[in-house]
Amino acid sequence: MTDRAPYLTENADGSVTVQLRRPLNVAGVDMPSLTMREPTVADQLSVAKKATDAEREVALLANICEVAPADIGRLTMRDYGRLQEAYRDFLI
Repeated sequence: MTDRAPYLTENADGSVTVQLRRPLNVAGVDMPSLTMREPTVADQLSVAKKATDAEREVALLANICEVAPADIGRLTMRDYGRLQEAYRDFLI
């Protein structure tokens, strides 16, 4: 990642911390950010059988952020867009 947005921070291990506009409550804990590890081919394959593109994307993002798909489903669209942006940066 080179020209990343101010809400994306690349960590020493290659993961990216995504600052959320609104904290996400995960298991009773308000999380102001999510850390996304670098995806693998295995991550992509693990969601390949989901019915729709949207379900595959949510499942993939949840997996690499180590939260449940239902947690991702509670994000606002702006925060979801931030996760999508961080994911896209891994593919460049």
